[in-house]
Amino acid sequence: MDRATVEPAVDDLPGERARQWVNYHHRFAAPSTYVYEFVWDVSREAVGPFCTDVDGNILLDFTSHVAASPLGYNNPTIRERLETFDLVDPLKIAGQDFYVSGGGPPDDPEFPGPTQLMDRLVAMTDHYNMDRVFLSNSGAEAVENAIKICYAAGGHRAFTFDGAFHGRTLGALSLNRSKSVHRTGFPEIPGVVSAPYPTTDEEYDTRWRTDGPGGNVIADALHPDRGVIDPDEVAYVIIEPIQGEGGYRVAHPQFARDLEALRERYGLRVIADEIQSGLGRTGELWAVDHLELTPDVITSGKGLRVGATISRSDVFPAEQSRLSSTWGAGDIIAAMQGVLTIDVIHEDDLLANVRERGSQLRAILTDAVTDGDAPGVIDVRGRGLMLAVEFDTKARRDTVLETAFSRGLLTLGCGFKTLRLLPPLDVTEREIELGAGLLLEAIDSVADGTDR
Repeated sequence: MDRATVEPAVDDLPGERARQWVNYHHRFAAPSTYVYEFVWDVSREAVGPFCTDVDGNILLDFTSHVAASPLGYNNPTIRERLETFDLVDPLKIAGQDFYVSGGGPPDDPEFPGPTQLMDRLVAMTDHYNMDRVFLSNSGAEAVENAIKICYAAGGHRAFTFDGAFHGRTLGALSLNRSKSVHRTGFPEIPGVVSAPYPTTDEEYDTRWRTDGPGGNVIADALHPDRGVIDPDEVAYVIIEPIQGEGGYRVAHPQFARDLEALRERYGLRVIADEIQSGLGRTGELWAVDHLELTPDVITSGKGLRVGATISRSDVFPAEQSRLSSTWGAGDIIAAMQGVLTIDVIHEDDLLANVRERGSQLRAILTDAVTDGDAPGVIDVRGRGLMLAVEFDTKARRDTVLETAFSRGLLTLGCGFKTLRLLPPLDVTEREIELGAGLLLEAIDSVADGTDR
């Protein structure tokens, strides 16, 4: 498969073999969130954003597996390094009980592992004076450990935001405010208070700002004379710099400044959830880098291949065994993939590519809306290659998603009526044009009633 020339080629989606795989899969799988009957064939050719399904269809993947595969399929640098690795067994060890070496000195080993991944993450967060990392299996676990270390530092209350999604473990679920299905019937951590998440000037003025003593929703609640919450009881404020499941909503810049003022006044600990938005997805290493907000903890996952809770020594508890897990720092292959992903982002200057290609994709879609060539689209938003298209109705969004799929473009929904686009960080100009073209064709055909 030649990345420079390959294009989506679809015969029938889902094809006969895909249906067989899906039907067999669901004989055993519990109900979950499967989007459509796309079955990637790992034995067939795939490169960059292009992959092949079990029926031989070639698709253009603008999901990056929900940002969990930031470099797409078969990145040559990662493949080359993995192929030289003489695999051993076990490839997962009890990483908080034992150590693992890739040979050579720790600052330049033959094969990087968990130690080098933590080294990279400390370097990536040095501008926030972070110097410690706890590795875990997933983003949800990264969030769990973030709130644990904040609770351990003091306080039993917390602030989350409307539209938030932080994971599906019980602690993380207590912080979610996106869809009721995530939380209904499950026990929750007490003391978690919801606040508005403004993204526009109108939302900032009407939902966040107040005539109260503090001037905004949280400041009013924490006001020393007229508030209802003692600031000393607040363990943390957790925020997605760009909400993921909540609809790719970008935090209003003044809202972020207000949070920074509260952090400075009351010593609040701010957790930046970067599970989906981090690792260069927005054109900066972390989405919070776009804001005038200083995080005390950053959570990472997905594209990192493991979960990571990153903070300062004074935030992490000093007691041994206060934090631990069997596999957290012990997934040798995943840790190496994480290191190599970070290295490729730096070595190939992918932050610049993200900004350039993100601007290209956003301009194509925005121009189409302006020219009346994207019927039903009411907003195009996001940062870098974390972009969203919002429709006038959920039904239209869903039909566009299915129609784009039938033409060979993989996308995902988010929010209530929004479609998200997550091309790989090394996506090319040609690939952006292909993907945007397929999406606009799908939008147009749905408007004409000729979808599929």
